[in-house]
Amino acid sequence: MTIRPICITGEPVLHTVAEEVKVFDNELRQLVEDMYQTMDEAPGVGLAATQVGVGLRVFTYNWTEDDGTHLRGVVINPELELGPISDDEPDDETESEGCLSFPTYRFPIKRADYALLTGVDLEQNPVKIEAHGWLARIFQHEFDHLDGLLYIDKLRNEFKVEVEEITNEEGWGVDGLSWLPGKDKIEA
Repeated sequence: MTIRPICITGEPVLHTVAEEVKVFDNELRQLVEDMYQTMDEAPGVGLAATQVGVGLRVFTYNWTEDDGTHLRGVVINPELELGPISDDEPDDETESEGCLSFPTYRFPIKRADYALLTGVDLEQNPVKIEAHGWLARIFQHEFDHLDGLLYIDKLRNEFKVEVEEITNEEGWGVDGLSWLPGKDKIEA
């Protein structure tokens, strides 16, 4: 397994719709193993293939529920059905997200509290997970990556100026920027 560099906003693969996986081979298996290793080292609760520079519809997740249930897996060619999303203002404390591709910053964003995730695993077995709360949020966040969106693209207007200022101050928003978990001093 190899820890892969994580792309920072501005890298074209992050802003492009990922392609469906058609070939299930050792190269895909290696990608998924590397994604788990990279996600764990970052550390993160999810990682999309686009975040490591691969434009395929694949994401990994790693989450422990309040009751101690540990959920870890990969979903390939996911589909996502969502419950309603409130028009209320997002709560700064309970609805703030971060992103390994916009590292160290967090912003509040409204998400559906329910998501039904379907797809397949590495052996092409069906995956079907009903998620609530933070797991539903993780699935929505990673699914957005596969559609070429970062969570910062979906923030309310009052945060867009701040995101633009951060992007300019950090020198992000251009092709070729990444960070390597375990080596670079970035905390997400």
